Amino acid sequence: MITFENVGMRYGMGTEILQDVSFSLEKGSFHFLTGPSGAGKTTLLKLLYLAHRPSRGLVNFFGKDLATLHRSELPRMRRRIGVVFQDFRLFDHLTAFENVALPLRIKGAKKIQVADHVEELLSWVGLKDRMHAKPATLSGGEKQRVAIARAVINKPDLLVADEPTGNVDPEMSRRLMHLFVELNKIGTTTVIATHDAELVKAIDAPVLALDKGKLSPRQTAEEPERAF
Repeated sequence: MITFENVGMRYGMGTEILQDVSFSLEKGSFHFLTGPSGAGKTTLLKLLYLAHRPSRGLVNFFGKDLATLHRSELPRMRRRIGVVFQDFRLFDHLTAFENVALPLRIKGAKKIQVADHVEELLSWVGLKDRMHAKPATLSGGEKQRVAIARAVINKPDLLVADEPTGNVDPEMSRRLMHLFVELNKIGTTTVIATHDAELVKAIDAPVLALDKGKLSPRQTAEEPERAF
């Protein structure tokens, strides 16, 4: 479980970007994060993938209080989190295959296991024939799919995705959302930030709605019927 209690976030001496944000993410839950530009979504996502610590409030990740977590423990904690960045953040000197394989190699997976898993996942996202291409030769949509594959290859405990279908066509969007849903079914807690109202309707999962730094969770009345 991940819990935020009365969390506030400011940068330097500026005004608070997040104000008294409280919510819980149960293990294996699926949530959307929505809100207009400037609402604080990017800041909340950064807290979720441990890029920052909050200015105030209590945050608990996987049974550990973030305030008392030693700096040396952060890398291991971050390895339990998969992140899809809006700007991809691929390593330009690595091929698509090598970018996706990186989390498995850091984990110490065997070479044959890495090859099998990476090829299977790149095939699933429609990039089997581009696995040896470097990011400079990939389109925006192809980079997005590589970034998503890298985020999910290790079956993380938490997946955080920022507009993960923003650079792909509707058919690929469906395939990627199906991938997220299947990963969620095996226990990965999933948070997807999106402006796409149709996507939110299609999944019908709980929504965390941010507006002017304040969060208003909207929970579905019953277990959603998956559209993917």
